Formats: sequence, C-alpha cells, structure tokens
Amino acid sequence: MSFDERMLNGMSVFAAVVDGGSFAAAAEALDMSPPGVSRAIARLEARLGIRLFDRTTRSVRLTDEGRRFYAQVLPLLSGLEEAAANAAQGATSVRGRLRVHMDPLFSRLVLAPRLGEFMTAYPQLEVELATRDQLGDIVADGFDVAVRFGEPPDSSLVARKLLDTRILTVAAPAYLHRYGHPARPQELEAGKHICIEFRDPATGRTFPWEFHRKREQLAVKTTGRLIVNDGGTMHAACVAGYGIAQVMDVAAGPLVASGQLVELFPDWPDERFPLYVLYPSRHHPSAKVRAFLDFVIDITASAQPASLAIE
Repeated sequence: MSFDERMLNGMSVFAAVVDGGSFAAAAEALDMSPPGVSRAIARLEARLGIRLFDRTTRSVRLTDEGRRFYAQVLPLLSGLEEAAANAAQGATSVRGRLRVHMDPLFSRLVLAPRLGEFMTAYPQLEVELATRDQLGDIVADGFDVAVRFGEPPDSSLVARKLLDTRILTVAAPAYLHRYGHPARPQELEAGKHICIEFRDPATGRTFPWEFHRKREQLAVKTTGRLIVNDGGTMHAACVAGYGIAQVMDVAAGPLVASGQLVELFPDWPDERFPLYVLYPSRHHPSAKVRAFLDFVIDITASAQPASLAIE
C-alpha cells in the first residue's frame, strides 16, 4: 500500500470525525461539506480494507479496527503538526489544547492547588481537565494523557508509575473521644467501631481492609453501613467524626499533619497503592504532554515522602 497525499488527507479527516464525534462536526472543523467528509472516509476505508466506523442515521461509533487505527494515527498526526510548528517557530512550543483524564481525588486534593503554576508557565496552552471515576478508553475519548490510581489494565497505553502512596487507617479526634482508640486492627471486626467503606469503581466491589507490616499481611472483614465512591466525601465524613476510613497518604497526609485526622495503626505502615500517568503512544509524546508529565512528576514528588516517590 502506497502512502500519498490522499492517504494523509484521509487520516486527517478520520481524526477530525473521531475528535468531533460526527461527520458534520468534522466537516465544520475542516471547512468541508458533509458529503466530502463521507467520501474521504469511504476512500480511506477502501485503501485500508477495513471499516473504521459503524454508522447509523443518529450516531457514529468507532469499530474495533477503527479504534486501533486511531491509537496509531493520532500520535503521528500530532507529531506532524508539532514538527511543522517547530519548523516555523524554530523551537519547541507548548501550545494548543491539552485534554487530561484525571482521578477525581488526585485532581481535587493534589493537582488543583498547584494547577495555577502550570497555567502561568504555559500561556499558549488551553487545558481541559475531565475528572472521571473510571479510565475508559482515553484514545477513543480523545484524551492526551491520564492520571489514575491503581494498577493500569493491560493495553497499548504507555504507563509510568509516579509514586506508591501509603494506605492509612484514620479517624477524627471527635470519633476517638466518643468510641475510643482501637488497639489492634482486628477490633474493627467486632462491631464496636464504625467503618466507612469505599466502592472500587472499576470492579463495583468495596475495597477490602488490609494491613501490611514487612512480610506480614492481615485482612480484616469490616461491615460498614456507609458506602461511598468518592474520596472527597469519605474524607469529609471521616473528618466530621462519623467513622474510621482507609485513605491514601498522598491525599490525606495534610489532614493527619494538621491533627484533623489521627493515624490509628502506625505499626502497620507498609500497605501501598500506586499512582500512574498514562498516554497513548510509545512514540515521543508531544511538547504539551511532556510539559504536563514533568509537572505531575514534580508535584507528586513534593506531595509524598522522598522514600516513596518513584525515580
């Protein structure tokens, strides 16, 4: 198969349809007619020998082949765009639009307080942050980069670990005054204490309560009546004195340092939970993605004890 100008134009139209969500949106963005967009996609499908979209009168959706093709095409087109911009400007420029898929807890408690620094450093960059409970398909959804807690699923995404944060078991001073300080994790099973459960959005199940100390691991079966799927809500309920929660040090550490929360079992310090940054291509990321990667690496290093940061 030969690669020529018509193939490149077809790839650009294809990317515009995915980004815009419809043939009409792509036509408007490219200053083309909708029939012209349709013909360009048909020619590209014929050249490739695959169907890129499932089309109805009301919607356009990527096929599995189209999704894989988009994952390969997007970085190539972005690279061409950046190369042209660099040739014109004589230097790498962090500019354009950056779409970031964010874990809600990390976005609210760690990223947001420092986000102004990033925006000030890159005045030609427009940033769209979307906080979502689940990773989903960031390529099909048009994201440049994602920041997520937990081990990433097997996929074509590049995954870089930012840190391993400690899991703390905490309660507010008001709760401890009312119910007492449990001496051992096993006391949480006896029904004498109120535990706040957190539902894993990826599995739909509540996270099990575990305690790690060197090679020793202890599982505790809790039966809390309050189940949440938002870290901010869990933190607020815990600070208000409702119950005991397991939280991540990278987000709740300042609450412990200020005395709003008390770590209950510091002699069980070794349970960890990872934070990853993910992006769609193993080719060199664009200047805007590299700038954001450097930024999140910096803020996670400063938000976490040096011994837990990932070099």
